[in-house]
Amino acid sequence: MSKKNSPIILLAEDDLFLQRMYVDKLKQEGIEVVVASDGEKALELMRKQKPVMVLLDILMPKKDGFEVLEEAKQDPKLKSIPIILLTNLSEVDDVKRAQKLGADDYLIKSHFLPSEVIEVVRKYL
Repeated sequence: MSKKNSPIILLAEDDLFLQRMYVDKLKQEGIEVVVASDGEKALELMRKQKPVMVLLDILMPKKDGFEVLEEAKQDPKLKSIPIILLTNLSEVDDVKRAQKLGADDYLIKSHFLPSEVIEVVRKYL
């Protein structure tokens, strides 16, 4: 169960190495993390866990990050949750699409150290 007053964030990432790395970093910062390895699970956990924010990969099985983002922002119970896309997609069109769908931020994995990702997460907590 979650610790009292500990923020929960959802990490939606299908790469197990990256998943473990970000979970470890976030836990070191005292942030509780729930993990989804596909888009359907991400939406399910958003509804169940009510995270304070979501770190969302785009390229995932079942539903991609764009589909998750779009569905979440159309759901009155989820639309206020900040969603940060954390992806390797760096095309301008992808960034624009994410902004249009309501992403709160867009981080390209190869441009950010894990510690820098944590700094961005802190801004939303």
